[in-house]
Amino acid sequence: MFDQRFKINTAFDEQGEGFDDFEQAIPLMSEEEERKLTESAIPDELPILPLKNTVLFPGVVVPITVGRDRSLALVKQAYESDKTIGVVTQKDETVEDPESKDLHKFGTVAQILKLIKMPDGSKSVVIQGKSVFEIDEFTQSEPFFKAKVTSIKQDMDISGVEMDAAIRSIKETASKIVNLSPNIPSEASIAINNISSPSFLLNFISSNLQVSIEEKQEILEIRKFSDRLERVMEHLNKELQVLNLSEEIRSKVKTDIDDQQRDFYLRQQMKAIQEALGEDSEQQDIEKLRQRLRERDDIPKAAVETAEKEMQRLEMTPSSSPNYGIIHSYVEWILDLPWGEYSKDKLDLKRARKILDEDHYGLEKVKKRIIEYLAVLKLKKDMKAPILCFYGPPGVGKTSLGKSIARALNREFERFSLGGIHDEAEIRGHRRTYIGALPGRILRAMKKAGKGNPVMMLDEIDKVGSDFRGDPTSALLEVLDPEQNDTFTDNYLELDYDLSKVMFIATANSLDTIPAPLRDRMEIINISGYTQEEKVEIARKYLIPKQIEENGLSKKQIRISKAAIDRVIDEYTRESGVRNLERQLGALCRNVAAQIAGGDIEKMSVGKNDVPDILGKRKFFSDVAERTTVPGVATGLAWTPYGGDILFIEASVSRGTGKLHITGQLGDVMKESAMLAISYLRARYKELNIPEEAFKYWDLHIHVPQGAVPKDGPSAGVALLSAVASIFTQRKVKGTLAMTGEITLRGLVLPVGGIKEKVLAAKRAGIEKVFLPKKNEKDVVEIEEDVIGDLKVEYLDRMDPILDLILEKKPVTDPSSFFEVPDSHKQQTVKNNKSDVAEEMSVMD
Repeated sequence: MFDQRFKINTAFDEQGEGFDDFEQAIPLMSEEEERKLTESAIPDELPILPLKNTVLFPGVVVPITVGRDRSLALVKQAYESDKTIGVVTQKDETVEDPESKDLHKFGTVAQILKLIKMPDGSKSVVIQGKSVFEIDEFTQSEPFFKAKVTSIKQDMDISGVEMDAAIRSIKETASKIVNLSPNIPSEASIAINNISSPSFLLNFISSNLQVSIEEKQEILEIRKFSDRLERVMEHLNKELQVLNLSEEIRSKVKTDIDDQQRDFYLRQQMKAIQEALGEDSEQQDIEKLRQRLRERDDIPKAAVETAEKEMQRLEMTPSSSPNYGIIHSYVEWILDLPWGEYSKDKLDLKRARKILDEDHYGLEKVKKRIIEYLAVLKLKKDMKAPILCFYGPPGVGKTSLGKSIARALNREFERFSLGGIHDEAEIRGHRRTYIGALPGRILRAMKKAGKGNPVMMLDEIDKVGSDFRGDPTSALLEVLDPEQNDTFTDNYLELDYDLSKVMFIATANSLDTIPAPLRDRMEIINISGYTQEEKVEIARKYLIPKQIEENGLSKKQIRISKAAIDRVIDEYTRESGVRNLERQLGALCRNVAAQIAGGDIEKMSVGKNDVPDILGKRKFFSDVAERTTVPGVATGLAWTPYGGDILFIEASVSRGTGKLHITGQLGDVMKESAMLAISYLRARYKELNIPEEAFKYWDLHIHVPQGAVPKDGPSAGVALLSAVASIFTQRKVKGTLAMTGEITLRGLVLPVGGIKEKVLAAKRAGIEKVFLPKKNEKDVVEIEEDVIGDLKVEYLDRMDPILDLILEKKPVTDPSSFFEVPDSHKQQTVKNNKSDVAEEMSVMD
């Protein structure tokens, strides 16, 4: 009810803040003093001082701060004359410079008691209300308001016993409020009981009521004393009920409560206060939801009808019921989703190209596709967004490319990873029957984006799993189908939602694990690894500036030469992307930063010879150096999800019975390729000058190094054939060449995949010439010329010319003498074979 320190109320004009340092005792007036004050004559014309946040009542003393030019002029003139002014409250306290129409008709005559000049040029005055007046007309507005006024007398329509009872009742109620309120000192009750004037008692209590300015103004304008008394008692009783309820709640709650109990207590207290004031918080909450629904003109009719229906259910559901929160959350989801709010695409093709080039070096195929989409969108406004899949090794910029595309299109960007997801509900959401149900990740991303046409990146789509909870890839079929996703249905929302304007971009390291129907719905764009030259440019333009900034350096403090970058790429990284390269460049920058911070140097230029001192000994060596000069070793080209790589095929022979041993953790397909190679050579041993004894009395062992790594696939067929032919013919494989291709029994060389990655791997390893299947020539044409560089490429369509192209002409040793075996070994082999046959026959019997 009253101010916490029981000070006299502080009023404000529009230029100043409350004068909070003035403090005095309540003026205790007798009835005679109050009568003389209120009935004193007032001029017919008064200067009018507007107040914006208080109502002055007769007899009440109030300090105010005056800061406006009008108000300063008025106070100065009044203080120098009779110190009498008229105080009127503004209708709207936010109006900075009120006019006559912005003021109430009724005000209070006031006497200026004290004037204090403030350091900022404003003035603080203490005024006391005298009597109420009504404005007849304004006679002046400059330099301050003046108006003709009529004095309003209080109609004392009750007296005697009725008056005594009323005054006693209002004093008792006020005293109870003071006693129940912890913020009001007990002395206030004594002061109220000592006021003898009924009019001043009512004015004082009215001035201190915790009600709005409009309600106080209404009390001031009431002429009948009984009506005013009834209105004040009504407010006091309401306040008393609130305090009683608060006291009841406090008495029921333990003194020492934890955080959870404290939250519950505060909610119950708030609820009790709202009920005491006649407010219904749940109803207000529902009304806010309805207001939000009315303001949204983009929500489809079906969604509006569903929301209205759910809000009707909400009104009939108690707030304590679990269903209340479920229904409330559902309606909020409908209102939060961007149904028809779209970002405006910036269709400036040159600007889009510039942004893409700023963020990424190379990747021409991707950039060309985005520019084509923008061009078509510029001509055809309602075009459906493409659904792309960036496929390539890690670290080549697939994810960051999505952010650049969003920036180029001026759209919101949302990304979430699909790696490790097993539950179909992660995509479609949970039904509302489940506790804690939520929409799927798609709609959650749409809500977060706030627009209906974001660029949405589905990262690691090739790593989606499936189990008894469902198959998320099946749910993605609808999301990524342009013919269906305009009516996407989430299990939680159960409403059609349009995803056709969303630009979906998926990323993957391998296409093998993506189901064919899902793969068919996406436009696959292969982002292969970077060449040495591309990595150097990426390091200079993007990685080094980024690491300089992240390590608190400036460009003047560090410089990394091109030779140093080349050395880091050659000797400290072996990857298709640039992720490890960035880590190594970061290590260089951190080392320089540590030296500068330690005061050892002021700046440093990192050269080629400084790299080992900072990064340590060389981590990777050229695969060319690992080649052996003996027969039986061939270099193949392999594809992995992490880029291309070279693969050594080793073959050796030992005296035996013509058996085949294969090691190196090879898969079934690769083992079959080895058997194909042996069958092909056995069928043509005379043409190839291979002794027949080599197949009968010698065991062949084929090994592929890095035995801990599983290997499989048909593309090693040509390399396997070359290694086996080399050991049988004793002709070494020509140096600095590598090969790939699938072989058949008919002698054909079939095409394989991953050609660009394999070519890049060959260049990294220092290979000078590669042999590829003839039908892969189309793939080589798509590779940029600067990528191939001086690498020579030859094509094979049959296996016949392979040996002359790949093997050296002269054998290291004559095959007939190398594979010559003594007769004793031949006889022993025959015996062994007979015993093996006999053993097999006995088993059959």
